[in-house]
Amino acid sequence: MDRESMEFDVVIVGAGPAGLAAAIRLKQRALETGGEVSVCMVEKGSEVGAHILSGAVLDPRALDQLIPDWRDQGAPLGTPALRDRFMLLTARRALPLPVPPQMRNHGNYIISLGNLCRWLAGQAEALGVEIYAGFAAAEVLFGEDGAVTGIATGDLGLGKDGTPTANHQPGVELRARQTLFGEGCRGSLTKGLMARFRLDADCEPQTFGLGVKELWEVDPALHRPGTVLHTVGWPLDRGTYGGSFLYHLEDNQVAVGLVVGLDYANPYLSPFEEFQRFKTHPAIAPLFAGGRRIAYGARALTEGGYQSVPELTFPGGALIGCGAGFMDVSKIKGIHNAMKSGMAAAEAVADLLASQGGGNQAVGYRGRLDASWVMAELRAARNIRPGFRFGLLGGMLHAAMDAYVLRGRAPWTLGHRRDFEETLPSSAFRPIAYPKPDGKLTFDRLSSVFISNTNHRDNQPCHLRLADEARAIDVNYHRFAAPETRYCPAGVYEIIEGDGAAGPRLQINAQNCIHCKACDIKDPTQNITWVVPEGGGGPNYPNM
Repeated sequence: MDRESMEFDVVIVGAGPAGLAAAIRLKQRALETGGEVSVCMVEKGSEVGAHILSGAVLDPRALDQLIPDWRDQGAPLGTPALRDRFMLLTARRALPLPVPPQMRNHGNYIISLGNLCRWLAGQAEALGVEIYAGFAAAEVLFGEDGAVTGIATGDLGLGKDGTPTANHQPGVELRARQTLFGEGCRGSLTKGLMARFRLDADCEPQTFGLGVKELWEVDPALHRPGTVLHTVGWPLDRGTYGGSFLYHLEDNQVAVGLVVGLDYANPYLSPFEEFQRFKTHPAIAPLFAGGRRIAYGARALTEGGYQSVPELTFPGGALIGCGAGFMDVSKIKGIHNAMKSGMAAAEAVADLLASQGGGNQAVGYRGRLDASWVMAELRAARNIRPGFRFGLLGGMLHAAMDAYVLRGRAPWTLGHRRDFEETLPSSAFRPIAYPKPDGKLTFDRLSSVFISNTNHRDNQPCHLRLADEARAIDVNYHRFAAPETRYCPAGVYEIIEGDGAAGPRLQINAQNCIHCKACDIKDPTQNITWVVPEGGGGPNYPNM
């Protein structure tokens, strides 16, 4: 069956904060200049916000620039950040530390990023942006000259073997003069564009963390709206980068999570189990007494910062948002930078579309970012994350010197190493005996996936592709003790022990996948590739 084709001036992949900001800014520029621009956005989630997960504390300055009257327009920023706390945890104690200047949140807001994206989508649609949720961008389209000419959405109704079923519907080609890719961390199309155009040839490798989050409704007597708590230390060992967050929102809700750097060495470590253990700390557990868990999710995040930002433009398009890596690790924030990147890209694209014979690459995008706070902020924080290669104590001392003495102006820039290359053989470690969940404060992965409302149609091709099935056993299992069974926070990967000569095999429960992308990042031999499933599949987060 031939695919239907539609033409637009700009196609945007991903209805996250970067994509939505870009769409709104494109329409605003058209209104300012008296021109017209057709903008189409595709979102693989069943609705805008369904796949959005973040802590989240929002620095509102990008929103202030994009929609100055957002307060009058009813933006869902109802909880100002009022008090900051920072603690170092040991197994039994919580030691208060001075709050680093970058982590002070006066003027910021504790939010649900999913709800903010839903509101931004309404603003975009009011300006004439066409948003198609439930459609996954599965393929990049290229012209004869090699330039990007748009994307194609994935086919619907394919069987497990990839052949069409009776319900087959071919994808749609969405062609555009410019295509902006705002897929978020480790987007599948972004990954392919990086390789095709060698966008990361002149930057440091990107490094990532995995954030595991729950949303709780707690006892009103224990709820302190506006409180922001961050911790480092226990339950992670001194050589593993990471930390927790605990944010008090409105309506007696508390967002709690743990971020673990995916450059950890021990293949027996499980970020999910470490998070469950974190909640049992004597300084943390009392908050959840009498409460109930109402949502769960996990997502990878980019931590490489300034030195890992790739080339942002290529013929026919550009990268925006977290797929390009604009999170400021020192602030544990990236939403404001992602939005600003979308706005800067939109302005550069608007200039390009208005030019006569100006080529097909929005080269003004990077210059606009350089002139904004984004790159200055990332440059000042560039040594924080790689400084933790010296361990927790060394990393904290280095970060303190960088923040208080050098003030981000060190005459050196530390590099990164690829996360998957840091995994060591299991023979160097002992298995970690994690406690069994009690079902009240701590939980198992399957019950957690259940409340993420994750769903995929059973009879569809597996979206988790192995380059070599034998490698999953010959290398991952025998050398690394099958770390995919532990770094995945959704129970997707399972080792089935065989009988006799059959031997063990890897079973992939793709229906459980919550689209965190950890497997695509952390697999020791890069044997796993994450591609989009059918549009609408995956988690359905209500307000994460």
